[in-house]
Amino acid sequence: QRVLHLAEMCRRLETEEEKVLPFYPSSLAEGEQQDAWRVLEETPTEPLAQAMWDYVGLERFWQRFNKAKLEEQALEQERAALSQRNRRLRQLLRQYLAGISITQEMLGQPNPL
Repeated sequence: QRVLHLAEMCRRLETEEEKVLPFYPSSLAEGEQQDAWRVLEETPTEPLAQAMWDYVGLERFWQRFNKAKLEEQALEQERAALSQRNRRLRQLLRQYLAGISITQEMLGQPNPL
């Protein structure tokens, strides 16, 4: 009962786009989709299937949760790549600044100008 209430709360918080568009496109053919819906609409008779039936309402939640986790991993990889690029650019900048800097040793040497 609490699981269904949680699923209903999550559904109310969805945006209109999330309510209208499917989260993931189905890879099933039309006939396979109809068969799947027919099986889902039947009341389960086995104990394990009955227990799982209580959690069907959370399917959309877990889809969103998994998508958020995938996005988090992708952002972490992007952050690592940008961090590495930033280190490389800083190193190149240090080399450039070292090349144009005037040191005390350079000032002590005879200047052709």
